[in-house]
Amino acid sequence: MTRLSFIIPLFFLAAMTTQGQPVKTHGALHVEGTRLVDKKGKTVVLRGMSFGWHNWWPRFYNAGAVKWLHDDWKCSVVRAAMGVEPDRGYIKDSTGSIASVKAVVDAAIQEGIYVIIDWHSHNIKLNEAKIFFSRMAAQYGRYPNVIYEIFNEPDYETWPEVKAYSEEVIKTIRAIDPDNIILVGSPKWDQDIDLPATDPIKGYANLMYTVHFYAATHKQWLRDKTTEAIKKGLPVFISECAGMEASGNGPLNYEEWQKWIDWMEANQLSWITWSVSDKDETCSVLKTSAASDGGWTQKDLKESGVKIREFLRKYNENP
Repeated sequence: MTRLSFIIPLFFLAAMTTQGQPVKTHGALHVEGTRLVDKKGKTVVLRGMSFGWHNWWPRFYNAGAVKWLHDDWKCSVVRAAMGVEPDRGYIKDSTGSIASVKAVVDAAIQEGIYVIIDWHSHNIKLNEAKIFFSRMAAQYGRYPNVIYEIFNEPDYETWPEVKAYSEEVIKTIRAIDPDNIILVGSPKWDQDIDLPATDPIKGYANLMYTVHFYAATHKQWLRDKTTEAIKKGLPVFISECAGMEASGNGPLNYEEWQKWIDWMEANQLSWITWSVSDKDETCSVLKTSAASDGGWTQKDLKESGVKIREFLRKYNENP
């Protein structure tokens, strides 16, 4: 074998490896204007799955499930939804909660995909959040894979309250990790995106603001509101969404869901679907028969799981 003929297969092997690992392809992400971009300034659209609340579905928080979501579902990002207040959540069991998050984050780093560390709460817990995110930033801030979501879904808090909380948590993270992406929530379960658009957080780079939708409940009005926020210069990330009602139950609204997908793709917005869990509700993508560590076949998937996998494999051709 000539030296040239030896080099060529190595080149294609390296290309194939990089193609399957988005972090190798894109590197550290940053925000330019309203866009999420990679190390070369190219717009990046992340698409993936959120795990369910870790305190209720910890069995899926493992390397096998992450690998399967990457290899078979073609996820370029996963989201570790760490429950804060419920039983077995962070407040009552910080050790077990952090262990679940670390299992997903470590596996995502190994797989070469991005991972969102999600403070999955509806209420302000400032001191606890600062302690948690300082620990996560110290351990994972050097990895370009990591994205911080500092407040899943504020419910009845005002934007001034959410903004003040967010500024404190961002300050804590930035003292350790100067540049990884931070996702900021907005009031009313991430629907009032117009509020941060008129009064954004200033003084920090690489911030994005989250919108959550459930297609059978949130329709054109929320797309219009989000479009206006983007026009005002607000970077938006869809960190949780699905095709049924906001309750997580009820039938899938395929027409509205497709409208959302088309709109997100047209606007080059990253999106995460809810959720990797086996609860008896529409939004849980798995049946109770599903193994904890991946390898899921069609018979293990609920209707929503079949459709979401189809979407991800279509739009993430080479995650």
